[in-house]
Amino acid sequence: MTPSYLELHESGKLEKIRERLVRELGNCNLCPRNCGVNRLKGELGFCKTGRYAAVSNYHLHFGEEPPLVGSGGSGTIFITWCNLGCIYCQNFQISHLGEGSEAGPSELADMMISLQARGAHNINFVTPTHVIPQIVEALIPAIEKGLELPLVYNSGGYDNSFVLKELEGVFDIYMPDAKYSDEHSSSLYSSAKDYWQVCREALAEMHRQVGDLVINEKGIAEKGLLIRHLVLPNRIAGSFAVLDFIAKKISGDSYVNIMEQYYPCFEADKHKDLSRRITPEEFNEVLDHAAKAGLHRGFR
Repeated sequence: MTPSYLELHESGKLEKIRERLVRELGNCNLCPRNCGVNRLKGELGFCKTGRYAAVSNYHLHFGEEPPLVGSGGSGTIFITWCNLGCIYCQNFQISHLGEGSEAGPSELADMMISLQARGAHNINFVTPTHVIPQIVEALIPAIEKGLELPLVYNSGGYDNSFVLKELEGVFDIYMPDAKYSDEHSSSLYSSAKDYWQVCREALAEMHRQVGDLVINEKGIAEKGLLIRHLVLPNRIAGSFAVLDFIAKKISGDSYVNIMEQYYPCFEADKHKDLSRRITPEEFNEVLDHAAKAGLHRGFR
């Protein structure tokens, strides 16, 4: 399957998307924080990112979901900083402490080409929400250098749906988190009281664009929506409501990765409810609920 961004590029539409998104940096409302800072002049908002993206590292990743990894790995580019404030983030050195260095369009393009040359099945941008213009800006020279892999939008699920609409045809695979259905938890643990409202709208828009996950005969994802949900201790994520929404409002054929790897790190130990791993019982009850809700793809 040919990535949809190639058609956008050939028609000249990708350049127009780039222009509109870069212009947004002048009064940044790219994410639901709506900081309104002028990133073109180096002003910093919640994401601490100015005109150019910063990248922590990039490599072939074999720890992602099987349909992304295949035999060659997912070509993962870890973007520095984040538009969420999760106090238990397992990549806190990148998301909270800013590990990484600035990368302009040509450098980002070269990263994509390098990963393709090394056999990646896709180019996987981790936490892209706050650097969407920079990614599109780099995509154009990457295409001119021969990029032809699908792009993966691997976000925390805190994405403005009206910005996602601008991206239609750029990303073939969306892989957002659906972290919480509980407003108190999202406010306390991720500094995003409106998380669930925003996330629901984002999931709906992503699914409208790309549909359910399409996996080819080799087991590799080519297009579609893949949703992640991390089970947290003491039911604080509101997992049942998250899964019910996906099954009823998105699609019963949604590919959902229900994850059990939570462990307390960064500042999680300051909160009693987050200070331990989940139990097998907590994980299994979420799996059972997913099955009862009618979901059947992606989880054990």
